[in-house]
Amino acid sequence: MVEIAEYGNAADRIAAHRNVVDGIAAHRIAERPIVERAIVERRIAGRALAGALAALLLAGCVTSAGLSPQARIESPGELAISRTLSGAPVSAASWPADDWWTRFGDPQLDRLMAEALAQSPTLKQAEARTREALAAASGADSMRFPQVGAGASSMRELFPEQSLIPPPYGGTWNTLSELSASLSWEIDFWGKSRSAYEAALGEARATALDERAARVRLAASIAHAYVALERAYLQLDVAQALLKEREQTYALTLQRNAAGIDSRLELKQAQSELPDARERITQLREDIGHIRNALAALLGEGPDRGLAIGRPALSMTSDTALPSRLPSELLGRRADILALRWRVEAARHGIDRAKAEFYPDVSLTALVGLQSLGLSAFATAASREAGVGPAITLPIFDAGRRRADLSARDADYDLAVERYDQALVDALREVVDQIVSLRSVTEQQAEQREGLATAQDAYDLALLRYRDGLGNYLQVLTTQTQLLAQRSLEADLRARAWDVSIDLARALGGGLVAGGQDGPPADRRSTVHAGPAVEQGPPAHEARRADDPFVEYQR
Repeated sequence: MVEIAEYGNAADRIAAHRNVVDGIAAHRIAERPIVERAIVERRIAGRALAGALAALLLAGCVTSAGLSPQARIESPGELAISRTLSGAPVSAASWPADDWWTRFGDPQLDRLMAEALAQSPTLKQAEARTREALAAASGADSMRFPQVGAGASSMRELFPEQSLIPPPYGGTWNTLSELSASLSWEIDFWGKSRSAYEAALGEARATALDERAARVRLAASIAHAYVALERAYLQLDVAQALLKEREQTYALTLQRNAAGIDSRLELKQAQSELPDARERITQLREDIGHIRNALAALLGEGPDRGLAIGRPALSMTSDTALPSRLPSELLGRRADILALRWRVEAARHGIDRAKAEFYPDVSLTALVGLQSLGLSAFATAASREAGVGPAITLPIFDAGRRRADLSARDADYDLAVERYDQALVDALREVVDQIVSLRSVTEQQAEQREGLATAQDAYDLALLRYRDGLGNYLQVLTTQTQLLAQRSLEADLRARAWDVSIDLARALGGGLVAGGQDGPPADRRSTVHAGPAVEQGPPAHEARRADDPFVEYQR
């Protein structure tokens, strides 16, 4: 590759010396006899031609033959799921909304989400990575266009007497001055620069989708923490109700002991249950404090912010229907899967760039400026210099470097494809897991309601018999323990239902709208215009809109 570098450094001074030497050599050749000069010129031309022919013949030694990627992109339609989801309710409008958490009907949760999505350090990190990737794509795009530079230099130096520079310059001090402007352009005949740009652009798109996926994960984390806070409060209600019942039972036992019905053993048993209930309440209050601190951290705030978070007021949701076109549309709904798909595209363009390395590099260079020995004639017409011309660099022998690079790019592509295929399989599994869990929680809640009613009746009867002197304290304690277990299970199942609903919303994409600008192109080639980019043949869920934030990089 021939490029014109900036002047003003040591390389520029060496080039200036060579210019002087070339001028002297040309002068000496011109002074030779005409016949001798002709013979020399013929020899030089013959050697140049022979060298060019040899280079063209040897260029075939560097080849990419036999190298290709092995992986295949899996289609969502190839993943069987119909039998697993048979009987599940479906609806075309069952994809979660962008603000899916609002269906829980808790204004405090809505405020927490808005605050976190506006100022979370996690999202700001993702935004910074997106800007970095976009800058890298812009830098790769700039390499496809001519590069223009200018430079100036002036150096006072002593030319040695015993050198290639004869008198009057040799053995004297002179000032070598230069002012120039240069242009260099590597003409992208084989698409190497274009492929490098497309690879950087694909990575930028993937990074932007990573930011979107981070938003979904943050929202799900806040929702889960909020549900955990509600569960702790529900368990606290159970513990406080238990303490109240045990205090009443202890008071009743005191009366029975005073009346001579119960011994001190029953009295001590009833009394020993009180510290255990108070300890449970203390533990739950500790859990509430920890969860508030966790929520404050998710918001990007200090622990004092958690003190202002009150008790949740979540409402149950019965929306368990699945989208009617789950496998095919899930690709366009999951930001993490789309990010992996764009990384597949970036890896493919990396292969194209590596293949282009096997072809000759063609560049165009130009130079215009002034150069002189001494300042007196620097600004005169005699000091003008100019040049323009193409250059071709042929790969002949590189000891396998280009083939190794292409093989590595093929491996990168295979790795990206396998990660994408695995992510698609895992995404469908996550959706099905949540549907199975929702069914299970619904059945468990039905059984739990029956068990709670039975345990409540048994406890009421045992307490009534104990008051009437027909039963003993052990019966009351046994039925009370069973009732406590059912009440605690009720709180856990309610929280479990909310958690599964949150996980289902996240598994279905967390509100990413299909058919937007995020889908990767389905075809390898794209038509490039001065305006918005137009992809050839993408499916409907991968079509790109005119307001695509990446369009500004498509030239």
